[in-house]
Amino acid sequence: MNTPKTIGITGGIGSGKSYVSNLLRSKFGIPVYDCDTEAKRLTATNAEIRQKLIALIGPEVFEGGILNKQLLADYLFADVENASQVNAIIHPVVLKDFAEWSKVKSQESIVGLESAILYESGFNDSIDYVLFVDASEDVRLHRAMLRDTASEEQIKARMKMQQPELHRLQADFIIDNNTSDDTRLLEQLKQIIHKLKCSKQS
Repeated sequence: MNTPKTIGITGGIGSGKSYVSNLLRSKFGIPVYDCDTEAKRLTATNAEIRQKLIALIGPEVFEGGILNKQLLADYLFADVENASQVNAIIHPVVLKDFAEWSKVKSQESIVGLESAILYESGFNDSIDYVLFVDASEDVRLHRAMLRDTASEEQIKARMKMQQPELHRLQADFIIDNNTSDDTRLLEQLKQIIHKLKCSKQS
């Protein structure tokens, strides 16, 4: 069976990683697994996650059989250790789901995995290459404020929790997305995809 090359797409808040993922899908036909969307789906529906979250937080987290998103969020953000415990429950299930998804895409030469917390979750250990979407702090701040209708202080607080410079250094490929120029983005992606298709599996 053919095994697709896997590329992780990440970047700081407001960098445009979701936009780059959409370009990969729409312009190059590369399937991309969205970790954030799938994690939300699995948290609400997966029996293993449900059982472990109830054991950790209490039955009220799935009151009436439905995930209490606000209760989970309150627990998650109350303490760093809480977040670590919840992530330890959810991330392995997401990674397993990605592996199953990849098997279904075995006919593809390349598949992507988009994650804002690629390194923090350990997903980087399960992929072949990392593509880091880069943009200056000012650009990312402006984009994130427009997208989330959040204040400058709120976005800056989220930025402080990330380590984009460190992750940038660890990446195999870097996309410059300071200008939001589709032509420039597509040319950069075209070069990266060409390198991937010419390279041997790591």
